Amino acid sequence: MLAQENTVELKRKKGIRQCIKRFTHWKWGKVIVNTVLIIIVLLWLTPTFMLFISSIRPIGDMLTTGWWSAFLHPGRFTLENYRTVLASKGIGSGFINSLAIAIPATIIPILIGAMAAYPLSFYKFPGRKLLFITIIAMQIVPLQTVLVPVLLTLKGLRLNGTFPGIWIAHTAFGLPLCIYLFRNYFAQLPYSLIEAAKIDGANNLKIFSILITPMSKPVFASLAIFQFLWTWNDLLVAMVVLGDPALSPLTVRLTSLLGSLDSGWNIMTPAAFASMLLPLIIFLAFQKYFVRGILAGAVKG
Repeated sequence: MLAQENTVELKRKKGIRQCIKRFTHWKWGKVIVNTVLIIIVLLWLTPTFMLFISSIRPIGDMLTTGWWSAFLHPGRFTLENYRTVLASKGIGSGFINSLAIAIPATIIPILIGAMAAYPLSFYKFPGRKLLFITIIAMQIVPLQTVLVPVLLTLKGLRLNGTFPGIWIAHTAFGLPLCIYLFRNYFAQLPYSLIEAAKIDGANNLKIFSILITPMSKPVFASLAIFQFLWTWNDLLVAMVVLGDPALSPLTVRLTSLLGSLDSGWNIMTPAAFASMLLPLIIFLAFQKYFVRGILAGAVKG
């Protein structure tokens, strides 16, 4: 009897030691993961924070001291740099032009990509795999190598120097990624739902709009963020396709502004920070869908 009690006691102590060991390992693992995440966040946020602090400092302080020294004299912060940028000619129209470019250039490739990915995901036809591989291969083609052919094509269509022309250009550049992520996301959806909808008499358009689209909100949101950020921050395509200064987006206007105002840091920092506010707001608003859509769309090929 005493031997059995001793055995039970030993097992109990052994179990307690194992629990403590597991808890210790889990605790240290959690500490390490959190530490690494904090370091990554600081590495990403520090340049943005530095940019903001520099944008509200006088030009004399920028040129003579580091941005961290601003906290020694917080009373010297000023909004004069922002007033100079906002009062500059063309900034307001550049913001409107950026929206006029980015919004259609985001919606069009996403809609076309989703409709193109639907048959690639749910229908079998000759050349389907080859077509999908070709679409994937188009993603590795450098943008700079196709700018001249695209510009010549738009010129032949008399669309160079117009908003529809740059919409077409951004749609062509964004479609491969849209089709790729949509196809992979759609392929994970249960095909039994499609079959049930067909039995109920639904056609492809109704299945796509009423069934597939609501189930694919994460990938729609993630692609919208990707495409909007790309078109909003684009400089190269806008400079090549849009020749008319009246149609120039904010990125082109800021570039000309820096040149006309002697490229001062007091102009560069507030202009750069102001241009990133809208994309930052959009990302924060849809971030819960962003990771879900990217992970789901990139898992299955």
